[in-house]
Amino acid sequence: MKATPRWLHRMPWHLWPLLLIVAVLLTPIVSVLSSFFQGPAPSWPHLVDTVLWEYTLNSIYLVLGVGFGVLVLGVSSAWFVARYEFFGRRQFEWLLLLPLSMPAYIIAYTYTGILDFSGPVQSFIRKTFSVGYGDYYFPEIRSIGGAIVMMSLVLYPYVYLLARTSFKNQSQSLADAGKTLGLSPLQSFCRIALPIARPAIIAGTILALMETLADYGTVQYFGVNVFSTGIFRTWFGLDDALAARQLASVLLMMVFALLLLEKLARSKASYSLPSGSMGSKRRSLKPVYACVVSLCCGLLFLFGFLLPFTQLLYWSLFESTKGFDQEYWHLLSNSLKLAGITSLLTVLLALLLSYSQRLWPSKLFNGAVFTAGLGYAIPGTIIAVGVMAPFSWLDHSIHDFFEKHSEISTGLIFSGTLFILIFAYLVRFLAVALGNIKSGLLNIHQSIDDAAKSLGLTPWQSIVRIHLPLLRPSLISAALLVFVDTLKELPATLVLRPFNFNTLAVKSFELANDEQLANAAPSVITIVLIGLIPVILLNFYMQRSQN
Repeated sequence: MKATPRWLHRMPWHLWPLLLIVAVLLTPIVSVLSSFFQGPAPSWPHLVDTVLWEYTLNSIYLVLGVGFGVLVLGVSSAWFVARYEFFGRRQFEWLLLLPLSMPAYIIAYTYTGILDFSGPVQSFIRKTFSVGYGDYYFPEIRSIGGAIVMMSLVLYPYVYLLARTSFKNQSQSLADAGKTLGLSPLQSFCRIALPIARPAIIAGTILALMETLADYGTVQYFGVNVFSTGIFRTWFGLDDALAARQLASVLLMMVFALLLLEKLARSKASYSLPSGSMGSKRRSLKPVYACVVSLCCGLLFLFGFLLPFTQLLYWSLFESTKGFDQEYWHLLSNSLKLAGITSLLTVLLALLLSYSQRLWPSKLFNGAVFTAGLGYAIPGTIIAVGVMAPFSWLDHSIHDFFEKHSEISTGLIFSGTLFILIFAYLVRFLAVALGNIKSGLLNIHQSIDDAAKSLGLTPWQSIVRIHLPLLRPSLISAALLVFVDTLKELPATLVLRPFNFNTLAVKSFELANDEQLANAAPSVITIVLIGLIPVILLNFYMQRSQN
């Protein structure tokens, strides 16, 4: 007989139920990847001959365009805010974070209403210059170029946030050394500051690109054919679930490639401050340059947040025919209940997994938890496809079993219920809660656990009496982030929601598709206002850590 592997003996029996839970959470990913081994789908030859090449090219163009956009906007704004003094710098330090609260599909709806043919901008041009349709050129907002601009405006804070932190933490001695070598400010930036900040910049860019690949609302509304829209069309239009899963697996490979790129960038570049060194001092700009920098930051805040927010507020208050009616309150109730249940379950599971890792360290269990945390990097479309397949099989298996042995028709137990939707959210957002709770646990020294043991406290008593009070800020921030992410999630909700069940995100998407932008505004602005909460919280924690 073969000996039992050593790693099985090393892992405590307490972890096996948790390992089973993690395995269940990984079923959507396994389901999507396993589609490659089921042979070509019936619609696959048709997809290859007609739209697959278009999906691939548009996805590449979108990734390259958004990548360039967030790099330019995020790095430049972070550099000036971190290293120079100019008018409004302190305000712009947190104002430039506000576009994080604006999902890409929301800003797409808003700017379409502003820049479309019937919008105020083109109406003003026609009225002022007495021109008609076809007499002047105006860029088409509903295009791949428009999608790139929209996504760049709301995703650049990922790069801005990480790059700003990196620039702030760079030692003043490096800047002084550059001066003594005769480097100009631009040369010092290109040769010293930028290479040091490269890992942080790449990490922020990868986050933005993963959000780009995960987007569905923007590209669908703009009529841009990419993999995320192709999955929906193949599944619901061609009624070919296998082909949809295979398209999802291709998109998943693209996401994994981005994750690998980010890991390679981090592993080959590192920097640590010399002992006792301080961050770089801010330099004063000449009045002309200071005005230009202030104007650029102001325009970035204007187009990224203030203008679309003001337009949404105007539509909500003055042009919406529905307003905050009974349907709105019903949608708000559905969204809040769904987000509340998801955030509670996600935080509880993340706390259980994180605390188990702390008490019983195991390579196998740590690796499993890390893999389960990859769900946040996976688009909601893929998770929806991956969740639907195994649960549909389970429903049909249960139905066939009972019909065969007892002639009882069970119907669909899981599919089309809130259970399957919450499960998809749990897979998608577990990483958010894990990151916050793990960082909180790292701040609790092991000596506190040892002291609790010496006082005769059990692990459960230690959690309740010691760890939970100390983890309160981490738990609140984790719950809040999951709550807001759930509220904003669109693709997974569109696929998995029960019949006749709507949320604010889904309703705003449906109204926008029906060209009822003003009526969609109350739902949209609610999502934005709730999305502001974690941004404000993030800025508060950052300011407190700096002080």
